[in-house]
Amino acid sequence: MSRPSVFGSPLFLGFDHLEQMLDRVAKNADGYPPYNIEQTAESRLRITLAVAGFAMDDLQITQEDNQLVIRGRQRDDSDGRVFLHRGIAARQFQRAFVLAEGIEVEGAWLDNGLLHVDLRRPQPEVRVKRIEINNKGNGAARPVVEGRTGEA
Repeated sequence: MSRPSVFGSPLFLGFDHLEQMLDRVAKNADGYPPYNIEQTAESRLRITLAVAGFAMDDLQITQEDNQLVIRGRQRDDSDGRVFLHRGIAARQFQRAFVLAEGIEVEGAWLDNGLLHVDLRRPQPEVRVKRIEINNKGNGAARPVVEGRTGEA
């Protein structure tokens, strides 16, 4: 059974790409690694991921179109070590964040097992465009078919 479309209303024109983004985010629902998103200023955001045990060389951050993708892959350093309990995760991960149009990645740094990524959100410009209404003939509506009016 398919789920109903969030943007199935005829009033939402051209929003099918948003539904595709929501589907991508839903597939990325794994809780590892845990993360925070905070607003650090009016137009600034910070994503913080808990990446204990990962070195800078184990992490990669890319911006792929409108997605910020953070990947982690640790080298296997357990040779010769015997773990009685292994509670610190040593698995690879990929975490993707969908970015709104215009959001810029300002930088990233690793500090005490936390990876911080700073983002800047530009203030949107308010755009108003007036659409002229033209008067055509006697006011009777005529359907347009292949560039011609509907007259016989």
